[in-house]
Amino acid sequence: MEAGEPACGPQCLFTWGANSYGQLGRGGQQDQSEPGAVAGEEAAAPRGLVGAVGGGGHSALLTAAGELWVCGQNHRGQLGLGHTSDVLTFQLCPGPAGRVVRQVACGWDFTLLLMEGGVVYSCGSNVFGQLGVPGLPGHGTQPRHVQSLCEEVTGVAAGLRHSMAVTGSGRVYQWGTGLASEARRALHPDPVPAHLSAKEPSVVPGLEHVTAVAVAAGSSHCVCLAAGGAVLLWGSNRHGQLGAPLAGPFLSRPRSLDRATLGGGAVVAVWSGWTHLVAKTESGRVFTWGRADYGQLGRPTTANGSPGPGSHDVPGELRHRSAETAVEVKGLSAATQIACGSEHSLAIVGEQLLSWGWNEHGMCGDGTEEDVIRPQPIPALLRARPLLIGCGAGHSMALCEVREEVTGKP
Repeated sequence: MEAGEPACGPQCLFTWGANSYGQLGRGGQQDQSEPGAVAGEEAAAPRGLVGAVGGGGHSALLTAAGELWVCGQNHRGQLGLGHTSDVLTFQLCPGPAGRVVRQVACGWDFTLLLMEGGVVYSCGSNVFGQLGVPGLPGHGTQPRHVQSLCEEVTGVAAGLRHSMAVTGSGRVYQWGTGLASEARRALHPDPVPAHLSAKEPSVVPGLEHVTAVAVAAGSSHCVCLAAGGAVLLWGSNRHGQLGAPLAGPFLSRPRSLDRATLGGGAVVAVWSGWTHLVAKTESGRVFTWGRADYGQLGRPTTANGSPGPGSHDVPGELRHRSAETAVEVKGLSAATQIACGSEHSLAIVGEQLLSWGWNEHGMCGDGTEEDVIRPQPIPALLRARPLLIGCGAGHSMALCEVREEVTGKP
């Protein structure tokens, strides 16, 4: 909408960033470097949103009633609509008959659905076994039940080409072969453990001493948050995402993150991009580590490790490519929500929506395509109160309460 036009109502869903497949749900296929409202008869957002997530080129919205709305890339059936045509505006996904959706997770080209009652369904690409459905060919266009998950599942996570689930008993399951090739190179001549090469859910070993409460996934690493605030990580460490230097670039079994690097605090939430991680402690402090060359960590560092001078003025050649040690990002203290895309992130701090990281497609929403090194308010949404945020690989979403006219072209 143009400046001065009435907003789309007391609450609006705004989307921006990469849009080659219509993942912004606004009816077009052009990237957008500033937030625009999803509104109008042809591009309307559902009411009562409680979740917003995205994959490589698709988006999924979840309502309080358990309805799933989807749009974007659908070449592998990742929207669960029974066909493989891209969808440019949000459409209701019928899903399994009689099932209410409670959580959604999007991988690169597949989707996981956690249903009421703790059962998991999946759709999209199955080339790497990431759907967890044996015998399924290259992809599935309708959600299929992951039957071998016999326990009640309480949370799911989707990486680039692998999937995870945590159960009410505190176990963690993993499936999909997306980590197998890297594991094979790192572990040779030893065999690749089952949880890294399984096409059906396999219990992750090495977590017997903890009770898992949540999981997160990167492009080729895995994260487990345990009761008591411990963080355990495994998989690729090529960008320092496991939080400590190792003898090799890959860890096949979970390893605890040194709590001292987080100021000794217990972690209450953890998020993962493709190669960077964000953790929040019980005191509200927020720490980041992993790949850093696009500003993913929200803190500039120069070649000698000292802080950089500003947010847009740190030359790329002076930025560390990765940071193995978790460091606090002061500007994110007391963040109430955080979301990670592939290499960018969003956060709600107070009543402001902040963004930082990779910005090639405008996913930071500041009207430019320059990477953002420190968390910055999004100018077009300064007069809107953010309620809910979500990211895809290269796009962003925010449900906002509109208190005055908000700029943003659809």
